[in-house]
Amino acid sequence: MEVRREKKHTCGTICLKYLLFLFNVLFWLAGGAVLAVGVWTLVEKSDYISLLSSSFYATSAYILIAAGVIVIVTGIIGCCATLNEMKSLLIVYLILLLCIFLLEIIAGVLAYINYQELDEELKQNLKVTMQQKYQQPGEESITQAVDKLHQEFKCCGSHNFSDWSDSVWIQAAENKRLVPDSCCKTPGELCGRRDHPSNIYRVEGGCIMKLEEFLLSQLYILGAVGIGIAFLQLLGMMFTCCLYRNLKEDPY
Repeated sequence: MEVRREKKHTCGTICLKYLLFLFNVLFWLAGGAVLAVGVWTLVEKSDYISLLSSSFYATSAYILIAAGVIVIVTGIIGCCATLNEMKSLLIVYLILLLCIFLLEIIAGVLAYINYQELDEELKQNLKVTMQQKYQQPGEESITQAVDKLHQEFKCCGSHNFSDWSDSVWIQAAENKRLVPDSCCKTPGELCGRRDHPSNIYRVEGGCIMKLEEFLLSQLYILGAVGIGIAFLQLLGMMFTCCLYRNLKEDPY
């Protein structure tokens, strides 16, 4: 009878240990992916932050980086608890998984709400920002962001190229352009003097529409990653509870 119980412990516990260890490896990789997305968002798309009056975009990137680090640390704790069969550490690990799971739900709701506000902010402020701050002293980050926006999304102006007719910079006496040179399909010095469709992004649509599509696609990616991690967490919590019960029932 004692031999049979020992065999049960060996098969059941070892199987759970390997399953939980495999889960932690996947969880650790997911944390690394989240961290990478956060860093990429902050580094590659940081120019667009200056076009937004709210700090939602930058805050989202920092939250992703923090979440990635927390997930990686939690995965390491899970590996240590699993391999060493430490029940107290398993409880800490389970609590961390539950906290991250709840934070993901809260973050998802806040992200959806903030996106609606961000979308409205873009419609209200992007045109004014372009017209009032482009190529103005002390607004170099705005100028760089607008130029990058034009070229990366192949657009011109907030709603269309005609937005630039009311620009402070365009209306300046010394300026000989109708649109910024970055609106040109092949950018060059003073190429913005011609606003013909063959020369500039005139019929491709405004930048606000392209930027909205980009932000929405980012939200979908984050949502998919979040759902994937949440599913992994549910599996991890289930495996952790089973392993904890098995260890509690062990004869030693």
